[in-house]
Amino acid sequence: MSVLFITGTGTEVGKTVVTAAVAALAGPGVAVLKPGQTGVAPGEPGDAAEVLRLAGPAVTTRELARYPEPLAPDIAARRAGLPPLAPGQVAEAVGALAAGHHPVLVEGAGGLLVRYDEDGHTLADMALATAALGLAVEVLVVAAAGLGTLNTTALTAEALRARGLSVRGVVVGSWPAVPDLASRCNLGDLPAVAGAPLLGAVPQGAAAEGGEAFHRLARASLAPALGGEWDVLDFTARFVPPLP
Repeated sequence: MSVLFITGTGTEVGKTVVTAAVAALAGPGVAVLKPGQTGVAPGEPGDAAEVLRLAGPAVTTRELARYPEPLAPDIAARRAGLPPLAPGQVAEAVGALAAGHHPVLVEGAGGLLVRYDEDGHTLADMALATAALGLAVEVLVVAAAGLGTLNTTALTAEALRARGLSVRGVVVGSWPAVPDLASRCNLGDLPAVAGAPLLGAVPQGAAAEGGEAFHRLARASLAPALGGEWDVLDFTARFVPPLP
């Protein structure tokens, strides 16, 4: 895992908390890049600051662009009169971080195909530009738990593979304290629709505490492939209902 792009199946699915959890378990050499931060005014803490709060000061963070309105990066940049982000610009920043850090995590905005400029470039294009530098690139998909997630997860995985990008796995970004039937059934179906393993389920409210408490939570919520101790077989056996 040299460079891991972290995308969501939509907005508010838990990307930043999952990014922080992966960073917390990755060791002192990890770096987190947020290419485009939207909906945050200058001087206010953004997603990179939230990763630091949760995962701790050993994480190196960088933000490339910030747009104040809570919109897709393309329209947010145009409305603010600010330059958009180009894939090559992001790839260059990833390459610079990768020269002294391992791994590098790149957290996208919204879903995979959210536009970053008027030409329609997306996080997928940024991942492809990074891979063109010779870096090993994989994509982690953060999915919602409930009804509708199978469709958005399948579409995201299909879009990644159509572009020749490798899907590292799927993490449920906010597992409810009392999961409904759809959430419980989806646990068993997410790996099938994604064509990739289920690598964790981060509990709802995980961002309440940082530091060692968050590190413990990260270990319990992410699979060994991401540095944790979460057991997919045990978790699904507890929650996935048997067929009638």
